Amino acid sequence: MTRFDRQSFLGSGSEARLDEATIGLVGLGGGGSHMARQFAHIGIGGYVAADPDAIEDTNTNRLVGGTLRDAAAARAKTKIARRMIRGLQPHARIVTVCDTWQHATEQLKTCDIIMGAVDGFAEREQLERFARRYLIPYIDIGMDVHDLGKDGFLISGQIIVSTPGSLCLRCCGLITDERLKEEAGKYGAAGSRPQVVWPNGVLASTAVGLAVQLLTPWHPHPPAFTFLEYDGNSGTVSVSAHVEALKGRICPHHPPDETGDPFFDIRKHLEGIEQRPASLWRRALRAAKAWFDGIFGSRSTQTV
Repeated sequence: MTRFDRQSFLGSGSEARLDEATIGLVGLGGGGSHMARQFAHIGIGGYVAADPDAIEDTNTNRLVGGTLRDAAAARAKTKIARRMIRGLQPHARIVTVCDTWQHATEQLKTCDIIMGAVDGFAEREQLERFARRYLIPYIDIGMDVHDLGKDGFLISGQIIVSTPGSLCLRCCGLITDERLKEEAGKYGAAGSRPQVVWPNGVLASTAVGLAVQLLTPWHPHPPAFTFLEYDGNSGTVSVSAHVEALKGRICPHHPPDETGDPFFDIRKHLEGIEQRPASLWRRALRAAKAWFDGIFGSRSTQTV
């Protein structure tokens, strides 16, 4: 028996698949810390965790694994995540980058899935573009609190799965030029945004489940694109109306000939980086390339 016996329904060989997988965690605050812990619970073996910040007192209402002692010591969020993962996965392959994710691109290239828990729309778009370039599924989570005046406050959020060749964050309306322009105008003056622990937990848990669908035989036909909306006031997670409206549409924002890097070789890239079994990555990459070539012709040039 192993500690994973109760999740054997995930399918034959799922324990080994999860151990072989490497997950990128960008942002280790409220949502990202939940995901780090949950991935460690289910047995993910590899992690690339990036966040430039240290925990503060105002983070302790939602950052899972962080303590008051950590806040007093201004401990890096990456160190808290590493400690939390090691408590469940002593032999995990962990790369932490206490900096922005743009300084972790070499490490993130080796991931099977990238999970984003970042604040800004511009950063989301950049992260999604990076993931698509290297044929990596990207799962985005985010929440906000809206002041409704006399009607109080509304907690809302989203979970979006964006895979190469499918619809993207722009297709579903999360990223728009208007939002990017508004965000740029507020740069440096946005102030603190309201955050609480339970919406982050709901969003993170749902995102982890979607990642497991991609990694194991549990869900035989996971959708290439998922857009779920969270209503914190009613406590519901539901498929966005955008999904039905977008049926049959091909993403115009990420042309297939922009996907893949002709000079990127995963075998060489893993040299000098903390090693992990690369078989899962290569299987997924070959499958993605075959899918692209079958639909668009042989224009995806990722080296495997």
